[in-house]
Amino acid sequence: MLDTNRDPHTTPHLDSAALVVIDVQNDFLDDGPLGVAGTKDRLSEIERLTKVFRRAGRPIVHAIRLYHGEDVDTVRRTRFDAGERVVQPHTEGADIPRKLLPVDVRLKPEQLMSGEAQRIGEQELVVWKPRWSAFHRTNLDAILRGLGVDTVVVAGCNFPNCPRASLFDATELDYRAAIVTDATSAVTPERIRDMVAIGVVPLTVDELEKGFFG
Repeated sequence: MLDTNRDPHTTPHLDSAALVVIDVQNDFLDDGPLGVAGTKDRLSEIERLTKVFRRAGRPIVHAIRLYHGEDVDTVRRTRFDAGERVVQPHTEGADIPRKLLPVDVRLKPEQLMSGEAQRIGEQELVVWKPRWSAFHRTNLDAILRGLGVDTVVVAGCNFPNCPRASLFDATELDYRAAIVTDATSAVTPERIRDMVAIGVVPLTVDELEKGFFG
């Protein structure tokens, strides 16, 4: 069980939690064209985390980027205008590392970019997010509400950008929220303190495994 001495309004409810894994794609690994330092080192813990949630029978959503046409963040448009291309549909760079998936699946970019989630397991989905937050211009909130989820557990790539933005939106939507510190790249104590200040609970993979299974 998790620490029950936490604030009763922010304590994660594991029996109604979903894991959201953000932007763990080949192009964002350390040696990729838009690599984020430390992401590759987190893969083993992210893999372990997905296995914990599958074993617990809890939903998993992989929120990914696919850049297509001019639908690109303003901060990256100059680079794209100059010819840079990353996480392009139907490329290996856009793929989620195989070890994080329940089965060997091929992403369906057209389906994803239409706003429809791709089911890859009994309770496992992929969604496309066009900007930082996994909730912005996606149906993630509707998916989670439909599954009876009240707690969003976030892990993945480059904490200062997409995971943090997703956690802000999760709290604004009144979800209980947690960040898995050892399964997320670019985590620092200062950044975690900022999250704690808005009610996000920092957890480790060990703590989650113990919380689910004792």
